[in-house]
Amino acid sequence: MCAVHHSSDHRRAVKWLVFGTVAWGLSFPVQKMLTAIGQQTVPEAGTWFLTSWLICVRSLFAMAILLVWRPRLLRGLTALEWRQGLWLGLAGGAGLVLQADGLAHTSASTSAFLTQAYCILLPLWHCLSRRIAPGWPLLASTGLVVWGIVILSGFSWRTLDMGRGEWETLGAALCFTFQIILLERPAYAANRAMPITALMFLGFAVWSLPVALLTAPHPQAFLSVWATPAAVAHLAVLAAVCSVLAYGLMIVWQPKIPATEAGLIYCFEPVCASLLALFLPAWLSGWTGVPYANETLTTSLLAGGLLITLANVLLQWQGPGAAHAPQSQLPSV
Repeated sequence: MCAVHHSSDHRRAVKWLVFGTVAWGLSFPVQKMLTAIGQQTVPEAGTWFLTSWLICVRSLFAMAILLVWRPRLLRGLTALEWRQGLWLGLAGGAGLVLQADGLAHTSASTSAFLTQAYCILLPLWHCLSRRIAPGWPLLASTGLVVWGIVILSGFSWRTLDMGRGEWETLGAALCFTFQIILLERPAYAANRAMPITALMFLGFAVWSLPVALLTAPHPQAFLSVWATPAAVAHLAVLAAVCSVLAYGLMIVWQPKIPATEAGLIYCFEPVCASLLALFLPAWLSGWTGVPYANETLTTSLLAGGLLITLANVLLQWQGPGAAHAPQSQLPSV
């Protein structure tokens, strides 16, 4: 009976984590459309204002959902929980703003694949911090990721340059790397997951708000962005499905399967984003009236995406011990 129960829990965990991965993938085209709606509603606003303000409101909305669900969630917070939650918010908030602004300047598929660079940065950090030589799986995976980034970003060997969206997305991956390192610190091992998640959402809002205040074209822009039902609907999907639901599924179900297996499932987040970007933009555009064309499967996307996916699968397949990979991961966007 115990073996049957364990097998049932494992199957359910895999199913729900796959569902959570689809939810994370959904966030890329939905976030890009929400930014486009903002650009049409407030044309004088730049992408820095739009993305930071959208992240701020989305995060507060997500936190509000958690508090309605569990009103006593933040009671009895310890100093360590406050510290970890707000630091996670600082790192993740900076990453989300960079990622969202970069998404306004590149495709949803490219952004999703480039974000996966943190899967390589993490084990590299572990090797450097522990002063150990990286194994061949890590070296091979790093080479595959760099190759994939060069293809996806349109990197020019002549000018040694690539686009703004790609640079910002790689900067976001670096922020997410620091965020996941914070999750692994032994000092925070006793912290409770759900209160930390709520504080993290608060941190996202706290750290993105100053960017919005500094880049706002005028005070009315803060309300004008939400003047259409379409903008509110997209915000609700991002907060409820891509934030609360996705994070909640990870927190509840990831501990029930090996970290390596969870890592393999998370590797398909950019694949889900790319598949959704093939048809969802035109559907959203038809509903909102805001131009957003479907993406196409270009040779660069297929080659670059395949290289990065193979790198992550190779790294996870070897197991945390072989690759010095972390036991925890966080979604993006």
